[in-house]
Amino acid sequence: MLKDSCRTASIGTRVVMRAEMNQTESSMPLTSDHPEDLPPVIEASGAWPFVSRSVRLIEGTRQVWNSRPHRKGTIPRAFPRVAGIFSAEYLNAWIGTVFAVGAACFVVASCGSLFPWMMEGTVSGDHLNAIYFAGSIPFTTAAGLQLFQAATASARLDDGGLDRPVGFGWYPRDIGWLSSALQFVGTVLFNFNTFDAMSPSLNWLQQDLVVWGPDLVGSILFLASGYLAFIETCHAHWAFQPRSLTWWIVWINLLGCVGFMISACFAFVLPGGMSERAITVSTAWTLQGAVCFLIGALLTLFESPGSGEEPQEAASELVEVPLPFSAPCEHE
Repeated sequence: MLKDSCRTASIGTRVVMRAEMNQTESSMPLTSDHPEDLPPVIEASGAWPFVSRSVRLIEGTRQVWNSRPHRKGTIPRAFPRVAGIFSAEYLNAWIGTVFAVGAACFVVASCGSLFPWMMEGTVSGDHLNAIYFAGSIPFTTAAGLQLFQAATASARLDDGGLDRPVGFGWYPRDIGWLSSALQFVGTVLFNFNTFDAMSPSLNWLQQDLVVWGPDLVGSILFLASGYLAFIETCHAHWAFQPRSLTWWIVWINLLGCVGFMISACFAFVLPGGMSERAITVSTAWTLQGAVCFLIGALLTLFESPGSGEEPQEAASELVEVPLPFSAPCEHE
């Protein structure tokens, strides 16, 4: 039966095996010193074309692999870990904290622009632009750490469970790595955007080329990154999971990405310059995005084992459901 099930999986269906015996479900990494010796995948899910969750049946236990917990290190692991700052668990605190610092800078600068009375007239527009630029540096730093974390997790799967530093890597088929990579490139563009915005001598065309252009592209990349992180957690193109802390983190961050995207759309400079209304609307959406990123970053500090777990499944039959990819399996 396993052999027939594998043949079915290879042509685009997911085979979910449920035995009559009482089974337990464990959120453990599906890694081994010899990955080829692992049992075949009996269940896989994810938003097409990615797979963000898979299950293997090992000694009566459903061993579940989830992309985000694996990437973020919020599950126990049975193999050696890289010590110190290279461990995924250690990086989570730094990523959340540094992201929060960058978001806080954007909140302060946006509030200073929208509500100048809060600064009591002591902060000029140039100062606010400098605060935006200062905030973009922690954004890039945290995004770089997150990309490093994702690359290390992806390399761990390829290397049979061995932790090793790999830099940023190249794993475009890994949804977690791709989300992190797009976000990192977006933050670099925000570095250029906010730095160039500090120049007082730019005409309207130059502003569009070196300020608005990087802002627009960076916001598009942020939006794509945020949605990939969302579907990585949901294992579908859309899901509502209010009991999951991880779902709230990725959902709030996605709302922040939407805010930055709308802000960029209103920031286009015409030959006659931007109207006060456009500036206000653009800044207001920047503030909304920054607040969302700040909340999401702070919530990340509380993400822990079990924060994104699914309820255990109990069933006793073999069913077939659509599969977004060709599941790996073994043949007799």
